[in-house]
Amino acid sequence: MPFLNRIQRWAEDRPHDTAVVVAGRRIDWAGLRAAATERVPFSPAVRVLAEANSIDFAVKFAASVAGGRQCAVLDPTWPHQMHNDIVQRLGASVDTPAATSGNGATDLTDGALTDGDPGSSFLIGLTSGTTSVPKAFTRSRRSWQESFEASIEFFGLRHDDKTLAPGPLAASLNLYALAECLYAGSEFHTLESFDVGSAHAAISHDGITRLVLVPTMLRLLSERGLTGCVDASGIRAIICAGSKLDSRTLEAARRWAPQATIFEYYGASELSFVAGMGLAAGEPLDAGGTRIGKPFPGVDVRILDDSGLALPDGTPGNISVRSPMVSNGYLWGDDGQALRSFNDFFTVGDQGYLADGELHILGRRTDMIITAGKNVYPHEVELALASVPGVEAAVAAGQADDFRGQRVVAGIIPSHGGITATQLRSGLEGVLSRDKWPVQFYSLSEPPLTDRGKVSRRILLDWIKSQDRRIGRLV
Repeated sequence: MPFLNRIQRWAEDRPHDTAVVVAGRRIDWAGLRAAATERVPFSPAVRVLAEANSIDFAVKFAASVAGGRQCAVLDPTWPHQMHNDIVQRLGASVDTPAATSGNGATDLTDGALTDGDPGSSFLIGLTSGTTSVPKAFTRSRRSWQESFEASIEFFGLRHDDKTLAPGPLAASLNLYALAECLYAGSEFHTLESFDVGSAHAAISHDGITRLVLVPTMLRLLSERGLTGCVDASGIRAIICAGSKLDSRTLEAARRWAPQATIFEYYGASELSFVAGMGLAAGEPLDAGGTRIGKPFPGVDVRILDDSGLALPDGTPGNISVRSPMVSNGYLWGDDGQALRSFNDFFTVGDQGYLADGELHILGRRTDMIITAGKNVYPHEVELALASVPGVEAAVAAGQADDFRGQRVVAGIIPSHGGITATQLRSGLEGVLSRDKWPVQFYSLSEPPLTDRGKVSRRILLDWIKSQDRRIGRLV
């Protein structure tokens, strides 16, 4: 079961309490149950849901996973051809704002808003890959129920919380936050699209107690909230994922929401939650560190080599997970490396190590830089650089070098004014070992992004090679 039985429960116990709020429009538990139940007979066996945030999105999502049905949630901004390719591969029905939902009743259930078999797949996840069509994997109802139980315990989600996830529901972080709140009977808020002013208004006027968002959103809300005197003292929990928090974002969030415990965690779409930690008000910041915290409840984390043998503490290797929350595997797109299994431990290829029971994240092995026989992960270089005052963002990569094999280089986006290589080296003292320091720094006028908006180390190297106008050498 994922959450439909819980919607039924809250609709009986608290029918007129608010369940979901999208840009000020509200629906209570009784209304959510009624609207979703009405749609169940028209929901096909497999539905592709690709649309912007709305109350209707929440209703359709609930109806689309009733009984034995499955739902694939796509980013509505993806190219039309990509959408078509995914629909054809799934043999699915499309549900977009321009499409109708009159696909005829199925024989999967009697039309009731009920959960299917716990072991059955209900969600088809899509994750970016190297091909034009994203990789597709499935999650079972039981795996999400286990995830709900673990995350509710870890993050301390309560019935009286009001969660704001201001990003798109098509993104797994926000979709999960919605479903987690439906499971817990906790009020969920989002926006039609991310907007700092709208998010601040929701925090100020709707009594938001909990934020779920990515670090870039947190920085914007915190810094502009401090400037605009937006009161965030009622926020008691901030949950961040997507990348490790840098010191500037942490400091701004701490000042803006002084009562909040700031959580960050490591996970993967295929693995669910792996490890995390909460930084309570008053606790010292871990600027520039790779530590991500202890395993989630019910999760066993080990560091294994490529043959599946356990490595000692402090030795980098494959972050491998044994957990009831792991996905069922891929429908397509797996090249044999995307989700590997060592008996009952699974890895997506991320590298890290354990120290004193806590997990440290180094990044993907394919990104590793080998310089003068030393293994350097660009992720740890980027985290260290991001902790240097005056750095807005940093990207590190390995450039071919006849003498070293590769040399570490880094692109810097200054936070204000300019910054020198000398200042950067001074800032790295005591944060990153000298043999991992970049040998050359470059100033960037903008981040090197792919057409999907992801930071690309390969593009950074291309800019350096072509002496692109967006990059300049720092001395």
